Amino acid sequence: MNETEGLRGAQPAEPARAPVPWDWRILVVGATGVIGGAVATAVRAAGAEVAVAGRDPARLAAVSARLDGCPAFAFDAYDLTACGLLGSRAATALGGLDAVVTAFGAVAFGRAEESSDALDEHLFTVNALAPIAVLRGALGQIGPGGALAAVTGAVASRPAAGMAAYSASKAALGAWLDAVRLEQRRNRVTVLDARFPHLDTGFADRAVAGRPPRLPPGGDLEACVAALVEGLVGAAARRDRGPAIGLPRQP
Repeated sequence: MNETEGLRGAQPAEPARAPVPWDWRILVVGATGVIGGAVATAVRAAGAEVAVAGRDPARLAAVSARLDGCPAFAFDAYDLTACGLLGSRAATALGGLDAVVTAFGAVAFGRAEESSDALDEHLFTVNALAPIAVLRGALGQIGPGGALAAVTGAVASRPAAGMAAYSASKAALGAWLDAVRLEQRRNRVTVLDARFPHLDTGFADRAVAGRPPRLPPGGDLEACVAALVEGLVGAAARRDRGPAIGLPRQP
């Protein structure tokens, strides 16, 4: 993955080894999707405790059952208040919270003049406002040294023709993550922005409007998820080492 198709906010690390045991408690929002489900599976396999959230109750129950009956929460991206409470609900269920990953969204295709206010509002709500609400609500739960992560995609850095509003909504989320990363430096909160390349997950075929253009071959989903998990493992290792020299210890 190149600079625009990678993991922003990840720090160069020593060999990425999870603490033994890796006792982090992680909420994955969008776990009923291909990417979110892969992330939830990977962090659980690495030893973390996990809670999952998704839109479809039946698929959510199946994901929970596959992950040892982990806590599961149904949510609606249009209910921003409820989105903001997912972090606290997960913290209650898991006995605390160390990281939150958002991996959900909606896409539409077509020229900008073919869109509408309603469609653009939908894309910005699902792709920017809802994940921001989830992550903002989780900030008060994870504490110093925790992590926030969101899947935005390469379009956040490189907007694509025929996807103006989609690209802009992902870029908005990316800008929010960049600002929060600066704000949270003293709290040692790792803020990861997963700008993955196109992946063959069927996401484009579920567009809310328009038809997808010819897309490049899909990237390596397993490698992308592994990079994100490595970023979370690195954050855990840094927290275990304690505050960096020069930064005040948090009360």
